Amino acid sequence: MEPVVALTNVRFAYGKHEVLEGVSLDVAEGELVVLLGPNGAGKSTLIEQIVGTKRPHAGTVRVLGADPARPDDAWLGRIGVVAQHSRDRGMWNLRMFLSWVGAHYRALGRDVLSPEVAADRVGLGDQLTQRLGQLSGGERRRADLAAALIGVPDLLVLDEPTTGLDPVVKAQVHDVLADEIDRGATIVMTSHDMGEAQRIAQRVVVLSSGRILFDGTPARLRERVGAHAEVTWVDQERRYVHATADPEAFIRSLDLSQVRNLEVTRPNLEDAYIDLLSRQGDDHE
Repeated sequence: MEPVVALTNVRFAYGKHEVLEGVSLDVAEGELVVLLGPNGAGKSTLIEQIVGTKRPHAGTVRVLGADPARPDDAWLGRIGVVAQHSRDRGMWNLRMFLSWVGAHYRALGRDVLSPEVAADRVGLGDQLTQRLGQLSGGERRRADLAAALIGVPDLLVLDEPTTGLDPVVKAQVHDVLADEIDRGATIVMTSHDMGEAQRIAQRVVVLSSGRILFDGTPARLRERVGAHAEVTWVDQERRYVHATADPEAFIRSLDLSQVRNLEVTRPNLEDAYIDLLSRQGDDHE
């Protein structure tokens, strides 16, 4: 089966500054892939290649079986996008905005959600009469997500969709994305939130300086950098700390009758991500 997203040796530069240096990436149907990387790594430029707003200077991009820089109506109807920055339609209320987006998708031959359903899915059901310019930053991000969902797209491309959301609302958005995957959609998104990536990503792709440093599951990234768990305990009023790749085996070696306050702290995705980037820096010294 052809990948939903297929980039092969993609290069893109602003003048002499190469933003993408031979990036190759395939995303299969039904995957949720999170792009990670520091500012300037090339994440947003990669998103622009996928949605067709920028063309590669070298290499090829295929999305939903077509060149995204030459889309037809059928292709446009199959993709939902949340850009990094909201477009300014501040005088419209949310219902007008979602109705306008829905009419666009309907004209492309898609079945669409009603404004009420789309707004309710992102927790804005009581904000339909509110002007976009009066929404908070987090509410505006959710309005943009509702617009991306309204055409029931096959592919969602989301550039930092949860920026500015509080933890409760962010968790609700994660549930929405999980529902989209369950119905068969494919999602490619960027994030700076390692906790978010660890919770929802099937794959993480780490970019730095325009190159892919890692592509795999969050668990595989933690394993690859060799991050160990820490076991801490108290024995006869003395506190001990031990790093180990196999905390269960180490705990079995302890005399548990003498141990108090036993804790195991496992490395998280952020630990592994920082370690990976620091190693990359070492490689270039």
